[in-house]
Amino acid sequence: MDIRDATIEDIEEIRDVARESLAASYGHAIDDKVIDAAIEEWYSKDALKETLTTDDAVFVLAVDDGGPIGFAQSELITGREAIGYIDWLHVGPDHRGVGIGSQLLSRLRQALMNAGADRLEGRVLTENETGLGFYKDQGFSVAGKRTVTIRDETFTERVYSLFVDSTEEPAANKQQTEAGETVYIAYDETVRGSEAPFFAAYLDEDHEDRYGWFCGADESLDVAMDTMERIECTACGNQRRPVRWDAAYL
Repeated sequence: MDIRDATIEDIEEIRDVARESLAASYGHAIDDKVIDAAIEEWYSKDALKETLTTDDAVFVLAVDDGGPIGFAQSELITGREAIGYIDWLHVGPDHRGVGIGSQLLSRLRQALMNAGADRLEGRVLTENETGLGFYKDQGFSVAGKRTVTIRDETFTERVYSLFVDSTEEPAANKQQTEAGETVYIAYDETVRGSEAPFFAAYLDEDHEDRYGWFCGADESLDVAMDTMERIECTACGNQRRPVRWDAAYL
């Protein structure tokens, strides 16, 4: 078995691995039509060509004599903090349990660290018990959770975080609002933005009393969110990007 960078020539095999992996991990909880829609949205030929030619993307493939059997996909987003978002880590169901996922993550982590990542972040639907255990075994900490709606059904997604240069999370950072209020930025609670991540902002050090969002692009607290959870920094235009299971994709 070999780990190498994915190429455009691997697109058909990548689609096959993704379909088999999603069905094995989520088929008991999510309708086949949703999985099919996800494959066509995230892993269409055009989408994969764009991903595989993006400078900030890291896309590695596990290959044996029969062809690709797994892959890991990530993107580095820089700003106040450089975060390597692990979009997906797929291993075909017939090849699980022998360390392929760990090898893919190790290759991904090294590439992201070399590119300057301060932290890695992965997300797993709670219905995927194997995925939850995988991140825990790899040393990630639970950083939070969020609710996602998939075809009118509500699911919970757990967020995992790993600081690449330290086993300790940095202390909460303080920022001042224009009105003179002190808010505390939780750099382990993020959503991806078009220019840089957004970080959760709180009115207390214990991160219980929510204030809003802090833009990692221009370090502004002037961030708006509508009822559809669309987030935009009104100072610089940085916008939340839908990811993974977001209803906007499906």
